Amino acid sequence: MSPEDFTAIALTAKLAALSTLLLLIVGTPIAWWLARSRSRLRSVVGAIVTLPLVLPPAVLGFYLLVLMGPQGPVGQLTHALGLGLLPFTFAGLVVGSVIYSMPFVVQPLQQAFTAMGAHPLEAAATLRASPWDAFVSVALPLARPGFVTATVLGFAHTVGEFGVVLMLGGNIPGKTQVLSMAIYNHVEAMEYANAHWLSGGMLVFSFAVLLLLYSRSWSRQS
Repeated sequence: MSPEDFTAIALTAKLAALSTLLLLIVGTPIAWWLARSRSRLRSVVGAIVTLPLVLPPAVLGFYLLVLMGPQGPVGQLTHALGLGLLPFTFAGLVVGSVIYSMPFVVQPLQQAFTAMGAHPLEAAATLRASPWDAFVSVALPLARPGFVTATVLGFAHTVGEFGVVLMLGGNIPGKTQVLSMAIYNHVEAMEYANAHWLSGGMLVFSFAVLLLLYSRSWSRQS
């Protein structure tokens, strides 16, 4: 493998780690609200969060590119704040990754919060625990398996991105060229040996992720 390949691997790991951290921070309150709320907007918010599951990545990447471009509302806002434009930057990749991988984090957390039920929180309330104390001391520990699943899926899904990365980040070596783009470049150049090395690593990584999730699921059932 070339030095550019190792740079792409490092950039992919950095992108996946940062995106997963932001997804947990943003996705946890969304999942909690979806699990507990009875609002009429619950279905709308749930559909918006789940939309990246059914929307083609190229379509999502295109609209993010338009929104964050010089003529888009987000692009005009970031430019006015002195942040520049997000497309074709690492920061833009992070934003796109967070949006694209959102359902892979929110859904496991929502299921964990729903399965927990209301009884533990009601018991905490009888002990005069505040809603925040009950959430931190009761809800979060009980939802730990959901957090593990959400973290693993969010990280793995970000590692495997292609369409959103291509549309929003381009293919700039050392800046936005992630692992999936490196594989694409090797295939285009007919450098199949390098493509095999990188693709094989992705295959092993994906299998290990699924094996971890299934092993945890079966151990909880036994």
